[in-house]
Amino acid sequence: MSRPSALLLASETPYPLAGGGALRTASLLHYLAQAHDVDLIVFRQPDGADPAQRMPAGLVRRMTVIDLPANGRSMTARVLRNSGRMARRVPPLVDRFSGFAAQIAQAVEGWCQSGRRYEIGVIEHSWCAAYYDQIAASCAYAVLDLHNIESVLHARCAAAEGNPAQALAHYVFERASRQLERRWLPCFSQVLTASESDAAIARAIAPTAHVCVYPNSVPSRPLPTETKREAIVFSGNMEYHPNRSAVRFFRREVWPLLRERHPELVWRLVGKNPEAIRSFTAGDSRIEVTGEVEDAVRELAKARVAVVPLLAGSGTRLKILEAWAAGTPVVSTTIGAEGLPVGDGQHLLLADTPSQFAGAVDRLLACSDLRESLAVAGRLLLEEEFTWEKAWRQLEF
Repeated sequence: MSRPSALLLASETPYPLAGGGALRTASLLHYLAQAHDVDLIVFRQPDGADPAQRMPAGLVRRMTVIDLPANGRSMTARVLRNSGRMARRVPPLVDRFSGFAAQIAQAVEGWCQSGRRYEIGVIEHSWCAAYYDQIAASCAYAVLDLHNIESVLHARCAAAEGNPAQALAHYVFERASRQLERRWLPCFSQVLTASESDAAIARAIAPTAHVCVYPNSVPSRPLPTETKREAIVFSGNMEYHPNRSAVRFFRREVWPLLRERHPELVWRLVGKNPEAIRSFTAGDSRIEVTGEVEDAVRELAKARVAVVPLLAGSGTRLKILEAWAAGTPVVSTTIGAEGLPVGDGQHLLLADTPSQFAGAVDRLLACSDLRESLAVAGRLLLEEEFTWEKAWRQLEF
C-alpha cells in the first residue's frame, strides 16, 4: 500500500546538522518521513556541496536543488546590495531567495503527475513564504515554519546596533518584514513558531492565521564524555547578525574582565563563517576560533561554561539546547534565553550587563557543584521537552 506524500521547501540543506536552521528543518523532515514519502526542494549556496550526498539514505524520495547566484562578499558589495534593498523596501533574505517561482513550480508539477496531490506541503522560513502559490497548488495542507519572527528580529538588531546607518537599515527591513508577515501568514493552513512568545506575536500581526507552537529541539543522544578544558565556549553561525553582535559585545565588554581574572582561561568560538568575526578575535592567543565542526555538541562538552551573550534575536536558541545536550552549564542574557521555560539559577544563569555576565561566569568557574547542578537541570529539561520525539507531540499534521 502506497504512503501519502509530503513536500518540503527549505532554504538550506538540513544536513549536516550544523546550526539552528538545519536542526529545525531536519526535525520536521524526519517527522514527515515517518508516515510520508517526502520530496525535498532545497536551495544551495554558490560552491556548496551536493545536498544529496549529505542526506541520510532513504530519508527523502526525490530532491530538487536550486542554485543561488553568487553574491559579492566584500564590504563594498554588501553595502551596495543592502542599499538597493533599502530603496526597494525588500528584506535581505526575501531578496536573496526571490525569483525562483518558475523552477519551484516546474519541480512540483513534474512530481505531481496524473492529478496527484501532496497531503502536506511545508515551507521553511518566512522569506520563502511567497512561494505559497507554487506549493499550495499541489498540497492539501500548507504549513509555514517560522524559525524566527523576522520583523521582531530586525527591530531588535536595530536597537542593539551601534552603527546608525545599519540601525536605520534594520528599521526599514522591520517594517517591510511586518508587511510581508501580515500578507502571507493568513494564507497557510497552519503557521508554526518556536515558542509561545513568538506565537503571541504572530497572532497579533496576523489575527486570522492558525498559529501553533512547535519548539526547537535536538536529536536524542547520550551525554558526551569529553574531557573538560579550562575554557568557555560560544557556538553558532558567526555570519548571523545576532551572533556577530554577541561576539563583538562579549569581546569588548566581558572577555577583558574574565581574561584578567582567569589567566589560564580560553574562549572558544565554534561554528561556520568564522571570517565574519575575525576583526573581533584577531590578536588574542587565548581566543580560539574553530570554524565549522562535525559535532557541535561534542565541542560544547569540552568547555566548562557555554556563554550566550545575545543582544538580539527571535525564536529560541538551539545553542542553549545543544549546551544542555553536552552537559555544559549556560550563562545567557535574558533575550538569549527567551522562549525557554527556564529559571535563573535553576537551569542556567541570566546576566545582561558586562559586569553581571562576567560575574556569572566567575561563579560557575569557581563552583563545580553549581556547574553540575545547572548542567543536570538543563539536561533534564531538554530530555523532558526539547528532543525531536518530545517536540513532535506538538504537531497537528
